[in-house]
Amino acid sequence: MGKLFQRKKWYITVVLSFMLAFSYIFSLVNPNFARAAGPVDLKLNVKSAILIEADTGQVLYEYNADEALPPASMSKMMTEYLVLENIKNGKLSWDTPVTASKYAGSVIGSGQLIAEGETLSVKDMFYSLSIYSANDAAVALAEKIGGTEENFANMMNQKAKELGLSDSAHFINATGLTRADIGQYAPKNIQGETMLSARDTAKLADRLLKDHPEILDFTKIPSKKLRESDKSPMINWNWMLEGNMNNPNFKNIAYPGLDGLKTGHTNEAGYCFTGTAVQNGMRLISVVMGTNSERARFDETRKLLDYGFQNFEKKTVLNAQSSVDAMKTVKVKKGVKLEVPVVTEKEVTFILKKGAKTEALEITGQPKDESTLTAPIKQGDILGTVTVSYKDPDTNQVQKQQVNMVAAEPNDKAGWFRLSMRAVKNLFVDLFTGIKNMF
Repeated sequence: MGKLFQRKKWYITVVLSFMLAFSYIFSLVNPNFARAAGPVDLKLNVKSAILIEADTGQVLYEYNADEALPPASMSKMMTEYLVLENIKNGKLSWDTPVTASKYAGSVIGSGQLIAEGETLSVKDMFYSLSIYSANDAAVALAEKIGGTEENFANMMNQKAKELGLSDSAHFINATGLTRADIGQYAPKNIQGETMLSARDTAKLADRLLKDHPEILDFTKIPSKKLRESDKSPMINWNWMLEGNMNNPNFKNIAYPGLDGLKTGHTNEAGYCFTGTAVQNGMRLISVVMGTNSERARFDETRKLLDYGFQNFEKKTVLNAQSSVDAMKTVKVKKGVKLEVPVVTEKEVTFILKKGAKTEALEITGQPKDESTLTAPIKQGDILGTVTVSYKDPDTNQVQKQQVNMVAAEPNDKAGWFRLSMRAVKNLFVDLFTGIKNMF
C-alpha cells in the first residue's frame, strides 16, 4: 500500500511539473497569455522628455513631461511662429527691411553677427534665427513686429493661449535668455522667467510644423553664409540634420530623415533639443530638456526617435469614402429617398505598435440633428460623424478619432404629389397600428 501511494505521488509530481513547464513555454509563444508590458524605460539622462507623432499628436513616450523648465532657445520656436504668421497675413514680407537696434546689436549669446544700425531683410534675419539661433536676429524681428520686445513677449503669451499650451507656459522675451542675461532690457511688466514643459514644447513644435510647414525649408539647412561677403558660414547648431550625413564632423550624429527643429542652451536650462524626423511617412517630434552636454542632447534624442520608429507604425484603420457598419445610411426628411447612404469623408489612421491587430476597434455613429437633415442633399454633404476608438491591450491607452460621414449620393427634394402620398400612407399606418394596439 505504501509503495502504491509513493508511486502515485511520484506520478502526480511528474505530471504537475510537465504542466507547469508546458504552460511557461506556451506563454512565451502565445502573447495573449504573457504578462502585460509595463511602462517603457529608455534610461534617458534628462530632466524631462517626450515623443509624439506629429499628425495625430499621440504621445509615444514621456518622462516628467509636465514640469515647467527653462527651455533656453527652444522658446524661439514661438518667435519663429509669430514671424511666419505675420508674413502669412501680409503684415511682413520676406523682403521687408529690418534694422538692428542698440539692444539687438549688443545682446549676448548665440548670433552676434549683426551690428547696431545694420539693415537686413526679414528673410536673412530669419535664416540667422533658424539656422544659427541668433539672439540679435530674434530681438530685431521681435522689435519690428511688436515695437518693443516686451510687447512681442505679450504677443507670445497670447499666442500660447491660442495654441492651447498649459498655464505654466510663459515667455518674457524673444530669445529664451534669462533676466540676468539681458539686464536693463528685461521686461518691466512681465514677471518671472521663460518656462515651458516638454509637453508644451512638443505642442508648440507640432503647431509650428502644421501651420507653417515652410519652417523646415530653413531648419534643414546645415550651413549658410549670412552675407555673401562673410568669410565663414553659420553652422546649424542642430548636428543631427540628415544633411550632415556626409559631414566628417557630424556624420556619426546625423539622423536619417531629421530636418529640424530647435536647440537650446543656458546654464539654467542645460542642453535642450526639439527634434523632428520623418521615416516611412511617419513624422515624430521629440523633446529633451536638461541634458548635461552638447552631444548628450543628441544622443538622448536618438534613443527617443529610435524607439518611436522601431516600435510604431502609421496604420489606416478606415479608408476614405468607405461605408461603416455603425452608420450605413442616414434618414432624411422630404427627400425622394427616405435614407441616404453615407461614407467616410477622409481616412482614419492610428499610430499603433508594429504588428498590432485592429480587431479591438470600436466604431460608433452619430447622425446630425434631425432638423438639419432635410432634402435636398448634395453628394458630399456632412450628415453625421463616426468615432473610432482603439485600446492598446498592453498599456490600456485609448486612441480616439472622429471622422465626418458624408452623403455618398445626392437626394433631391420630393415633389408635392410624392410627399402627399407619403403622408396619406403614414396616416393609414398610424391608424392601423393604433387599432391593432387596442386589441
